[in-house]
Amino acid sequence: MSTLKKSPITILLIVSISLVFFGMQILYPGNAESAYVIYRFGGLIGSVLKENTSNFWRLITPIFVHIGWEHFLFNTITLFFLGQLSEKIYGHIKFLILFFLSGIMGNVFVLLLTPEVIVAGASTSIFGLFSAIVVTGYFSKNPTLRNLSNTYRTLIIINLIFNLTTPNVSIVGHLGGLIGGILLGIGLSPQKETSLSLFPKIISLIFYFVVLISLIIFAITH
Repeated sequence: MSTLKKSPITILLIVSISLVFFGMQILYPGNAESAYVIYRFGGLIGSVLKENTSNFWRLITPIFVHIGWEHFLFNTITLFFLGQLSEKIYGHIKFLILFFLSGIMGNVFVLLLTPEVIVAGASTSIFGLFSAIVVTGYFSKNPTLRNLSNTYRTLIIINLIFNLTTPNVSIVGHLGGLIGGILLGIGLSPQKETSLSLFPKIISLIFYFVVLISLIIFAITH
């Protein structure tokens, strides 16, 4: 109950992800990892989205869809701990915005660069949370947050290297989430934690949306 009170958004996201995952297992036993089921539950295939642009909600729904138990457990456990920390740093609303916008940027990178691959998972958002904390910590006046920033920077590099040698992992989506998280980490940084003024925060948020919209337009017109 204490965790629920302190981090309600984190718990809500984990519950939502879990409901989708168990729904896939119950409705399609033994077949939940097939491309058909993944897509049916909200996975993203960029080439299909390009042909039917009314399905732009698929830039959000893949965040809640996971492929197999390992994928599901790894992301939900990571989100449980990372989400609580992020929610404490940014507050409930900013954390929710950061989570979704990082995930959307990751999925837009997939739409643009690997449109034939079906993708799903909260790791686009998770990479965004990691990179947001790194950049917030870089500008932080808090020594604990600065040390955490250095640790997470190393962790991100290790994970990206690991992604290069791991099959069926969308490094493109992770890079997109990473870039989204960097911009949002500047734009949404809490005033009490950093020395950033309002101007660079506004510029960073504007740049995020300029990049996002430009990539979407380029992806669907090419």
